Amino acid sequence: MRCLFPAIRPYARERLAVGDGHQLYLEQCGNPDGLPVLFIHGGPGAGITQRDRQFFDPERYRVILFDQRGAGQSQPHASLAANTTDHLIADIEQIRHHLGISQWVLFGGSWGSTLALAYAQTHPAAVIAMVLRGIFLCRDEDIAWFYQCGASRIFAEHWRDFLAPIPLAEQHDLLSAYYRRLTASNELERMAAAKAWSIWEGRCAALKHNPEIVGRLADPHLALAMARIEAHYFYHRAFLDQRPLLHHCQQLADIPGYIVHGRYDMVCPVDQAIALQQAWPVAQLAIVNDAGHASSEPGIVDALIHATERIADRFYRGAAQ
Repeated sequence: MRCLFPAIRPYARERLAVGDGHQLYLEQCGNPDGLPVLFIHGGPGAGITQRDRQFFDPERYRVILFDQRGAGQSQPHASLAANTTDHLIADIEQIRHHLGISQWVLFGGSWGSTLALAYAQTHPAAVIAMVLRGIFLCRDEDIAWFYQCGASRIFAEHWRDFLAPIPLAEQHDLLSAYYRRLTASNELERMAAAKAWSIWEGRCAALKHNPEIVGRLADPHLALAMARIEAHYFYHRAFLDQRPLLHHCQQLADIPGYIVHGRYDMVCPVDQAIALQQAWPVAQLAIVNDAGHASSEPGIVDALIHATERIADRFYRGAAQ
């Protein structure tokens, strides 16, 4: 079974001003002359980690990672202003031009798969290939599964904690109730909602309970950004009303792809990956039978490394820089 590549340090770090008062944290590691790959983190709002650099052979990849608007080390922290899917797509294009890259590979999981698909459908000529994990199509039913009724029946004891900040009279529409609290001026109420929201996600992320994931998502700095930004996006249907992702997969017809999804993913059920592969038949689908949603699960890691190695085998020498 394949494992992560050894930990590496960035050879370049910077903050990139993208307009609207936002500055994105941007880093590069690996081989400066390698095949460019953009790591697109999840959430939205989760930010990048050191571990995210390790899905790629540092001898063959030029690995580019960034924190999306309001996330991680980007500034201003947890900001919802000028923060929509179109803004993020434009940011990715600005990063590509800023770094002088003509084409690159996209690698994204969960919300990162959503944003990668939206970007590739908008700028298909810029994309060499894609590796997508834990497919999240951001349809109404996909959001309702995790935040209203679905996963609640699997993780019933944890669901009680998710309901706790919300009065019974508002529990018929939990997304709206959380959105109101996460965007309110009451700091204590906002933080309590952020922690409950983020801990719920952490508890459901892996096939087996993983306290490291829960602990990371419960960190106040991360929890506030992730909960606020996720609620903002999901309340507004991910700003995808005019571009349902499955309806525009013809734009991906010439882009090879690898889809990796855990059989027991309770955050983003596997039917989303199957629907995507049916709409994008050139993509290869790997369903990992002993995994949930988290990228840290061994079977998921194995499948993702297999995909990045296959892409490097195919494109490294002839990659456009």
